[in-house]
Amino acid sequence: MTLDVDAVRAFVTVADLRSFTRAAEALGSTQGAISVKLKRLEDRIGERLIERTPRLVRLSARGAVFLEPARELLAAHDRAVASLTAVRRHFRLGIATHVGGAEVPTLLARLSAHDPALTIEVRLDDTRELLAAFDRGDLDAAIVRRGDDRRDGEVLAPEHFGWYATPDFVYRAGEPLRLAASSPSCSIRDVVTGALDAVGIPWTQVFLGCGSFAVAEAVSAGLAAGAFSSRLVPPGTIEISRKFGLPPLPASEIVLLSTLSDAPSRDALRTLAMAFREHRPTASGARPRFRNSQMADSPI
Repeated sequence: MTLDVDAVRAFVTVADLRSFTRAAEALGSTQGAISVKLKRLEDRIGERLIERTPRLVRLSARGAVFLEPARELLAAHDRAVASLTAVRRHFRLGIATHVGGAEVPTLLARLSAHDPALTIEVRLDDTRELLAAFDRGDLDAAIVRRGDDRRDGEVLAPEHFGWYATPDFVYRAGEPLRLAASSPSCSIRDVVTGALDAVGIPWTQVFLGCGSFAVAEAVSAGLAAGAFSSRLVPPGTIEISRKFGLPPLPASEIVLLSTLSDAPSRDALRTLAMAFREHRPTASGARPRFRNSQMADSPI
């Protein structure tokens, strides 16, 4: 039996994204073309791989068994194709520290598997620093929080913020709120202190961390309170805005900026953007549950 690589790629993409529509977007194709390729693959194998209803897209029992071997087939194919070119490509990617979470290595690993001939130089930093580096030409692409003074870039997802601290954190009205924050160049720090100043709540910064990961550790330790995206809540903390009467924080957007124009690099960025969207949490801040047996054919 000989399998069509394009048809296998269509199957894996539908399985990963739980949607024919999103699979077509990721592959630069149409929903109809994806359906035709999947039907061709199922006819070749002689069994149904994807079961689709108006509300759900789910793997069949045979599809669940075939998924990992299909990934291995695509990875081997892509490595073989990449070996035919002597020129390795690379681009410089910036990811804001308050945007990238524990899933960043997984996203980069998927990108590497997608394009073995691509080397990515990754820089983690505050949004302001990354925007300055991007505008100087030091970065080819950046995933950052949208700034108030610019409207360029592709929107990847909304970003919602809240106040977090450990359950036993003590704060009394009228006293300065103990804050943990990132470097002074962090735009979120300005939003947080500005929100407190606007409602007359005094504050004092008791921890200045190098990046959001260090700040999260300080908040988890009970040293201070901090503002975090709902997808990067520090372990062992709770949302405290109602408990202590803290002001709401404005929502923002995560955007992808890029100057890349060659087709392979843009395809790699599209893969990264789709993987990033896949790892977004539900509205409540909890991680979405990815189950092979039940995959909704709708955006997260």
